[in-house]
Amino acid sequence: MKAPAFEFGLNSFGEVATDGGRTLDGAETVRLLVEEAKLAEASGLDVFSIGEHYRPDHLDSATPVLLSAMATVTERIRLGTSVTVLSTNDPVRLYHDFSTLDAVSNGRAQLVLGRASATESFPLFGYDLAEYEQLFEEKLELFMRLQREETVTWSGAYRAPLVGQRLRPRMREGGIPTWIGVGGSPNSVMRAARYGLPLMMAVIGGRPQRFAGHVDLYHRALRQFGHDPQPVGQHSLGLVADTDEEAIETWWEYWRPLVASLAEERGFYKPTRKRYEDELGRGALFVGSPETVARKMVQVARDLHLSRFDLKYDILHLPRQARARTIELLGREVAPRVRELLAKEPSHV
Repeated sequence: MKAPAFEFGLNSFGEVATDGGRTLDGAETVRLLVEEAKLAEASGLDVFSIGEHYRPDHLDSATPVLLSAMATVTERIRLGTSVTVLSTNDPVRLYHDFSTLDAVSNGRAQLVLGRASATESFPLFGYDLAEYEQLFEEKLELFMRLQREETVTWSGAYRAPLVGQRLRPRMREGGIPTWIGVGGSPNSVMRAARYGLPLMMAVIGGRPQRFAGHVDLYHRALRQFGHDPQPVGQHSLGLVADTDEEAIETWWEYWRPLVASLAEERGFYKPTRKRYEDELGRGALFVGSPETVARKMVQVARDLHLSRFDLKYDILHLPRQARARTIELLGREVAPRVRELLAKEPSHV
């Protein structure tokens, strides 16, 4: 049987853009995201995904609403999340949101579920961070039962019990494509394998190849749990421009203050030019001309046996023109080039 084509997606966290030096307001940024989903489809990309954050300058706090707006102006591109913080969502509400999105989009909805690296949603919705792991485990079990069973009787610690509950509108049989997002925890890898769900690895720094052991663990665990092989994807940051120099200097201007902020907030590394150049060369930044970015993606796809690559293309205050050019070049030049090179020596699964 012919292997499916390597897939390309875009990830946005709804970060505020600029236009001619002016910072867009929140409403303008929301409308820009809808325009960018249209552009992504026109450029030939496969998936457009929105994250979930509750921070200043991030406009992705109502992800299903944004995705539904995108569904009305697109026809083909699949619409998903990157990542939905399941720990602080109600699985019943989440099911209704995405079964409705799936209906509106004519079967194009999907999800990436995660435990959250940004934790603002916990105090906002009244959850205890000390129960971080237990919340995710219980809610994932319920959400997957809601997707896979017609009627559900269930009880747990974090919401009211369900007795013979059948939710409407129904998702397609078996539910919508649901990936588990992981940031490095082997426990998360095992959880994805236990449920037989695809794996999306968030690689935002360092050599992506350090995740090779996680991929191997995942495939071995799938077999042990009796599941069929599942796709593995990677989410990383980057920008594509017409030349390497343009891409490198543009991304450096906006990446440096972001990493400086993360260094203070979470203890990340300091954003030196040397560290930046290391990330460009062997690390997790996919920044450059179409040929440069394509060749780096091909190497990682082979090393990690990827079936999908999602590029997070927005970063705070990046000009909307640079965002648009990344979308166009990723779909029209990078994606075809990656598929061409992989076809010469395919190794992804």
